This record gives sequence, C-alpha cells and structure tokens, in this order.
Amino acid sequence: PFLMKDLGPSLKGRLQEMGSRFMQGNRASVDSFLTQKIRAAGLNIIGRTSTPEFGVCSSAENPQICITRNPWNTAYSSCGSSAGSTVLVAAGAFPIAHATDGGGSIRIPAGFNGNIGMKCSRGVFSIAPGLSDLTGLVSTQGCISRTVRDTAAWIDQCRGGAPGEFMPYWKPEQSYRELIKTDPPRLRIALSNRWGPYAAEPAICDILERSAKQLEDLGHHVDWGLPDVDFEQAFEAQTLCYISNFAQVIASHLRTRQLDEPPANLIEPINRLIWEAGKDISYSERFAMQDVFNKTARGFGVFFESWDIILTPITAQATPLIGHQDLLTTSTETNVYTWFRRLWSAFAFTPLSNLCGIPAISMPMARQENGLPFGIQAQTRQANDGLLLQLAAQLERTLSGGWNHGALPRVHISRN
Repeated sequence: PFLMKDLGPSLKGRLQEMGSRFMQGNRASVDSFLTQKIRAAGLNIIGRTSTPEFGVCSSAENPQICITRNPWNTAYSSCGSSAGSTVLVAAGAFPIAHATDGGGSIRIPAGFNGNIGMKCSRGVFSIAPGLSDLTGLVSTQGCISRTVRDTAAWIDQCRGGAPGEFMPYWKPEQSYRELIKTDPPRLRIALSNRWGPYAAEPAICDILERSAKQLEDLGHHVDWGLPDVDFEQAFEAQTLCYISNFAQVIASHLRTRQLDEPPANLIEPINRLIWEAGKDISYSERFAMQDVFNKTARGFGVFFESWDIILTPITAQATPLIGHQDLLTTSTETNVYTWFRRLWSAFAFTPLSNLCGIPAISMPMARQENGLPFGIQAQTRQANDGLLLQLAAQLERTLSGGWNHGALPRVHISRN
C-alpha cells in the first residue's frame, strides 16, 4: 500500500486539492508518468496525504482543512510540506509514501519525525506530461521511508524520464539497492552551522557536533568548511524564485476559473501576497535570479572538488509547536519578503540544494531537548546521490537499535 502527497504527480479521476479550499473538488485528467512508474513498481496507491496550501509553507496547519501533528508529541508540528506522508510513515501506518521537495519539504518533516528523507539531484523523476525539473528550477519528487533500503529501492524503481523530456535524465551504473550494501570510502566531510545571515541555535549546534563525532568514529575526516558563495544573495534569489513560481501556479488556477484575483475567503493570506508580488515579475528579474543561481551552483561545485559531503542540521531551530503562526501561510504578516526571511531563519539549510540541483538527505541521527527526533542533513555534488545513501546505510548498520535508537512515537499503530 502506498500514499501520494496531495501535490505534484496526478492520478486520473482522483481528487488533487493541493491543501487548498480554493482547489476543493479538483480532479486530475491524466496519470502522471511518475504515477505510472509507482504502479509498475507494484505499489498500490490507496490515498493522498496532507500538505499546506500549494506546498508553500512548512507545516500543514489550516484549521479549516486539517492540522497535521507530530506523532512523537502532538503538541508539535510535523512540519512539511510533505506533512501527511511523513506522519503516516513515522506512525507505522505505511512503510513508505510519496513526497515532494522544493526547499526542504521532504527533508525537514523527515528530520522532525524520525524518518529518512532523500531529495535527489535534478533529472531523476518525471511528472510528465506536467512541467520538467527545469521549469521552476527548484522542485523535485521523492519519498519518505523508515529505512535506507526502502528509499533506495523506490528511487531505483521510479526514476527515469518520459519521451520528450526537456532535459536529460541520468541513471547510475549500479542500482542503489546494491550500492548501499557496501560502506563508502573514507570521506572528507565539511561541517557547517551557519549559512550567511542564518545561524543554528546553540542547542542545534551541539546536536550537529555530536553527530559529527559519530561520523569521525566511523573513520571519516570531519572539519569545518563552507562553500565560497554569497549566501545572502542566494537567499534573495531563492525568494524571488518561489514568489514567481507560486504566483504563476495560483494565476493558472485563477485563469481556469476565469477569476481576476485570488478569493480572500478561499486562498490563504500569504499566498495572496505571493500572487500580488509575483504575478508581474519580469523576464529581466528572472534572468538576474538565474545568474545568482548559476554563481551559487558553481560555488558549491568548486567546494565539492575538495570535500565529499557538507553536513548541517536539518533546520536552524527546534521543531515548532502547533500554531506557530509566523511560519504559516495563514500568518497576518503583510510583507511577503519579511515572511520569507522569517522562514529562512528557521529553515536555512535545505533550500540551496534545490537551487543548485544537488542531492541531500536527512538522517534521524539525533534527539532534541524536547524529546523529538532531529535530522542531520548531508549534501554532495550533483548526480552523486548514491554516496549519500551509502553513508546513511553505513550509519543505519552501526546505530544501536537503528534509527531513533529503536524508539517509537507516542502515536503508533502498535500502541493501544
């Protein structure tokens, strides 16, 4: 049995409402290529999982639709945007579920719920006949699972491009299912707890350093290091990309319904601000944005000539409580750029891998002071996805009791 996030690949005739009251009743007209691959892999799609409206923010909490809670402690957010998928996997209801990642939407909830969350490089999964990985530049497909084996198998079975792709789709020489059976060589691992203006809280820094010690104990070389890029400029470009992308998503749905602007009672406040700020962004602005993307990606590329992996916390802050309004698209903030800067201050370490198109994985290596799981993120050069899975599998084999030390969430199918 398998679940699809209510966003991204479509299922013909099935509801796809994208976490939005505005989209209620929307049904897809075709099966996406990835949907076909998932079914061909032997997975039986039996439902869909919650997401914030259009996948914009990192917690699926709109009381008019749903509140997706963390199964380890239901006072806390599951985060997102692949919220429902990660919760149902963590709670033992499903071994694996579909997810998407445009800035951390696989890795952040995986990290906060004790799961494995892998964001692959560009050119791995296709949602044809929909848009390609190059259209919006940052978003990709994936899954959330409890084991490296299951994630590796899912990628092996579901990767590949459809006829007429706008870009090449690549495939490794060896299947990931076989690759993860062997440990990686001794790796050069850079450690970072600050990206430009955004730094991890002290408790999160401590978690990162303890996790680094685990990797040193496995024989890897670990030291502090950082790509030589303008992080502040990169986040500004990323913000423009999101505003432009999401504004066009909203605009396309407005055109379908012959509406001139988003209905205030059906589309959440921050998403209305995004539409207003992004609907008329010019090609010149997008071109300048892509220039920053290019410089940033090349800076990371040069960095990975000297380092195999960069290790960061999955977020700069601890898991937010349910109702932490500042980070939601139901926020009362009136300046959309201020809202995004607030988002980056919490979730700084995941978005730039989307900008660069490089792979990243969240591994549930640690525990927070509040008792919730915490993910440590590893990133590497483009198309080196297998190395991340190898490292995660090596850790998985050596951890006493496995991930989360064998502990289960308070909300779990095995409990009364």
